[in-house]
Amino acid sequence: MSYFSSLPAGRLGLSPTRLATELRNSPDELRRWDCEHVWHPFTPMQAWCQEDAPIIECGEGFELIDVDGRRYLDGISSLWCNVHGHRVPEIDAAVHAQLDRVAHSTLLGLANVPSIELARRLVELAPPGLTKVFYSDSGATAVEAALKIACQYHAQANPDSPRRTLFACLSGAYHGDTLGGVSVGRIDAFHRAFEPLLFETVRVPSPVTLRTPPGHDSDSYLRFCDRELERVLVEHRERLAAFVIEPLVQGAAGILVHPPGWLARVRELTAAHGVLLIADEVAVGFGRTGTMFACDEERVVPDLLCLAKGLSGGYLPLAATLATDRVFEAFLGEPAAGRTFFHGHTYTGNPLACAAAVASLELFAKNRVLDNVRANAEIIRRELAVLGDHPHVAEVRQRGIMVGIELVRDRPTLEPFSPDRRAGHRVALAARRRGVIIRPLGDVVVLMPAPAMPGKLVERLCRVAVESIAEVCRELD
Repeated sequence: MSYFSSLPAGRLGLSPTRLATELRNSPDELRRWDCEHVWHPFTPMQAWCQEDAPIIECGEGFELIDVDGRRYLDGISSLWCNVHGHRVPEIDAAVHAQLDRVAHSTLLGLANVPSIELARRLVELAPPGLTKVFYSDSGATAVEAALKIACQYHAQANPDSPRRTLFACLSGAYHGDTLGGVSVGRIDAFHRAFEPLLFETVRVPSPVTLRTPPGHDSDSYLRFCDRELERVLVEHRERLAAFVIEPLVQGAAGILVHPPGWLARVRELTAAHGVLLIADEVAVGFGRTGTMFACDEERVVPDLLCLAKGLSGGYLPLAATLATDRVFEAFLGEPAAGRTFFHGHTYTGNPLACAAAVASLELFAKNRVLDNVRANAEIIRRELAVLGDHPHVAEVRQRGIMVGIELVRDRPTLEPFSPDRRAGHRVALAARRRGVIIRPLGDVVVLMPAPAMPGKLVERLCRVAVESIAEVCRELD
C-alpha cells in the first residue's frame, strides 16, 4: 500500500498545493531537519544554521514563497537557470502532457520523442555547423563530455600524430565541479583541496583590466593577453586537444567581462593551429548576454558547445554538448573498430526535461524574450549608474543582464574587505530583508534576473541592491 493510498479519501481531492500544505511539517521542524541532515552546496554549514534562511515552498511568476508565506523576488533566477519565471503555464502543460506518456526512458538502445524534437530545435538555433547533440544533466557533465570528446577526437582523427591530451583555458575560469571541469577551471577558493587529483592544463591570462600587473596599463595588458594566447597555442599546438572558454563573460570568477573581439580572436587562433574550441555557454547561453547564445555576438562557431541551466527554462536538470559534423565523424566506424564514444548518464535525454526545454524555446519567440533582455540591460545600466563613484564599489561589470558589483574596502587602492567581514554575504542578507534573493561571489554582488523578467521588477532588483550595498557599507565603515 502506498503512503497516499492510506490518506482519508477527502484529502485526495485537494489541489497539489493545498495537499502539500496540509501534509507538511511545521517550519521550525523543517529548519531543524535541514540543519541536521541537508548538506548545502558551497555553504559554510556552521554559519548556515544561525541565519534562518528561507525554506522555499512554491513560486509564482518571478517570486519565490517560503514556508512562512514570505515572498522574495528571485534576483538570481534560481542560480542563473530560470528563464520565464516560475509555474509558467506553457511549460507546466508540456511537463504534464509528457507525464501522461512516460517520465523517463533511456537513450541507451532507445530513442524518445522529446529528445529528438529538442535536438532538432537546438541545431536550428545554434551557430551554424553544430549539428549533433549529446545530452547529459548539468553544466559540469556537458563540459566533461566535451573534454572527453575532444581527446578521443584527436586520437581517432589523427592516429599517427602525437596524443593531444592537454587543454588550454583562462585564468579564473569555472567550468563546474567534476574533476575534468575543475582541471580546466580551478578557482582557488573552490578547488584548492583537489589539486592532487587534477590533470595538467595551460592557462592564458584573462583579458580583464581592473587589476593589471606592474608595468602595464589597460591597453598594454590586453596586448599582453593577446600575445600570451598566441604563444600558448603555438608552443603547445601539437599537444593541445582544445581551448575551453566561457564566451564573453566569466561567470563564477565574478562576472568578468571580456573586451569586444576577444572571443573571435580565440576562434581565429585555435582554428589556425588545429585546436578545438569548446564554448561553455552554461551560464551565458539562452539570452543572458542579449543574443540566444553568446557566440552569436561575434559570429563564432565553436567545435563543441556546452549548454545547461536555462536549457529547460530552469525547470529540470538537462544539459547538452553540441558538436560539428567534423568532430562527430571521427567517432564513426564498425562497432569492432572501437570508435564509439563510451560515455553517458542514467537520465540522458530525459523526456520530461526535454519536453520542458522544447516549450521554453517556443516561448522565446512567442514572448520576444531577447527583446526583453536588451530592454532590461538598459534599465540595469541606468539604475546602477549611481554606483559609478561609490567609495566601496571597485567596478560594476555588466554584459546583457549579467551583472557583478565588486565591493572593496578602499576604491583608489582596490584594497579588499577582510574575508571575515563577509561584505558580499551581508549585502545578500540585507536584500533578503527587503524581499529580494541575491547570491554573491565572495564580495562581488551578482544580479542575474531571468531573461523574461518584466522591467519594473528589474528596476526593483537594482534599487534593492543599491540600498543593500549602502546599508552594509555604512556598517563596515
